[in-house]
Amino acid sequence: MGKFDVLLSEEQISRRVEELAKEISADYKGIEPVIVCMLKGSVYFFSDITKKMDLSFSIDFARLSSYKSGTTSGNIESICKITTDIENKHVLIIEDIIDSGKTLNYFLKEIEKQNPASVKLCALLDKPSRRVLPVNIDYLGFTIEDKFIVGYGLDFNEKYRELPYIAELNLDAED
Repeated sequence: MGKFDVLLSEEQISRRVEELAKEISADYKGIEPVIVCMLKGSVYFFSDITKKMDLSFSIDFARLSSYKSGTTSGNIESICKITTDIENKHVLIIEDIIDSGKTLNYFLKEIEKQNPASVKLCALLDKPSRRVLPVNIDYLGFTIEDKFIVGYGLDFNEKYRELPYIAELNLDAED
């Protein structure tokens, strides 16, 4: 077994991103949503999917963290909050992975306080086996098993985000 076992190839990701972009474009036809990128892990997915969308939108960024040194700490920290006024606006959140649901539930409560017209979620990956709190994913790329993954924005200690595919990281493998 090597350091990386590819779970989703660059081609598989690209195809699914294109499909999701078409679905979102159709659903938001005539609406100009505020699309929120959840930093840092979603940046590649956010960039690729928004480039393929056929609609007008504005963007904002949020950054929350519940991870320290590759594992979840349980404490949610808001590092960067959205600055766009979203009252009575349609909000689409772009997330890399839904794991326990704790971080996203925290963020959704913060968003709802601002009285948006609607809030939808687009996630590249879902790990339902780790779910602690319920999450409604409106647009989903892939459901995956409970493995530690890297690539396409996902990291381990800020490494491996640049991989064009998503892979399971084998920490026991030699470099």
